[in-house]
Amino acid sequence: MSSAKPRTFDPRAFLAETGLGRTILQYPKNQVIFSQGSPSDAVFYIQRGRAKLTVLSAHGKEATIALLGEGDFMGEGCMASDQPVRTVSATAITDCFALRIEKDAMLKVLHQQHEFSDLFVAYLVGRYNQTQADLVDQLFNSAEKRLARTLLLLARFGKEGRSENVIPKISQETLAEMVGTTRARINFFMNRFRQLGFIEYNGGLEVHSSLLDIVLHE
Repeated sequence: MSSAKPRTFDPRAFLAETGLGRTILQYPKNQVIFSQGSPSDAVFYIQRGRAKLTVLSAHGKEATIALLGEGDFMGEGCMASDQPVRTVSATAITDCFALRIEKDAMLKVLHQQHEFSDLFVAYLVGRYNQTQADLVDQLFNSAEKRLARTLLLLARFGKEGRSENVIPKISQETLAEMVGTTRARINFFMNRFRQLGFIEYNGGLEVHSSLLDIVLHE
């Protein structure tokens, strides 16, 4: 009598389906997914849609620190033993579907499934590298270059063929927070990019790969 062949673990299937400790949740546009200061008890994986991460200072000033999309994790800080509460808030900026993975379920699959561990670690390293690049961008590049890079990141250029070109509606105030400049400067550069044919407004903000010229050249 032959034994059944063990089922191969598929990380992508794990992130697409419900299961023990995993729930697929739908968030309409502008709904809070989790709040700064709330219990840090689960990791979220965006299956479809966009979300933003914001932080609120002790003086009540809010800043957008990241915009995320399909294939991104949120709330991964809960995996650290010294982070019992959320340090940021996450809000849907389009209708969003996300897989909520309880912390214990996340720890279990990381310990038992090397394929998933590899995927998650690669994501964390990529996020770390992007954070480092953001810091260098803020320190050494002009506001115009920072805006161009932000728009390209939002359009997901260079992300495993996931380029979306059209960015969901995003306010110039949010862009100003991310770039570290004023709304007036953002408006000036956006008009310039449009006149040069780097972007266009057509039912959304469409970003062309030619915008890379701003990032790559002085």
